[in-house]
Amino acid sequence: MSYLFIYSYEWKEYHKITNNFSGETFKYVREISLFDERSFEHEFFFQISQSFPFMKKLTLINEKSQNNKQSRKLDDDNNQHLSIIEYPYLSELDLVEAHDDYIEQFLLDTKTCLPNGIYLTVDYQALNRVTQQFTRNTTQLNCIKLRCLGLNDIFQIPIYVKEYFPYTKIL
Repeated sequence: MSYLFIYSYEWKEYHKITNNFSGETFKYVREISLFDERSFEHEFFFQISQSFPFMKKLTLINEKSQNNKQSRKLDDDNNQHLSIIEYPYLSELDLVEAHDDYIEQFLLDTKTCLPNGIYLTVDYQALNRVTQQFTRNTTQLNCIKLRCLGLNDIFQIPIYVKEYFPYTKIL
């Protein structure tokens, strides 16, 4: 009689995921990083949300703009045909080295529904552009959910930034 023992390693982290990711499910992974020299599209983020259902920390490194963004109008109402992506356990999001398109991907309420209590790290100038100088309503809905905001490359936080993030500790 022979026995076959299969040991499945329960990864906690999965780093440098690219567009070539095959889409298997990793229910034990809590921290991921995305990196590629090709653009990530909305469908890729949907696949990531399904493959890592209990993800708590996501770091995105990609300076390439989204390709399919050009075929969709930039206005907020045109993206209704896309599935809204949810990350129910996400608590930390690092977009410091991400193109503006990915910051928009995560902050637009027509693309992503973030849970309450997120800690977001992002470049101040990029956030300023994506939120249209902190006046854009469709990004404010997700921004209100932030617990903490780490801003790179800013020394003094303007009052209008504090007003845009009324319940957020700004670092």
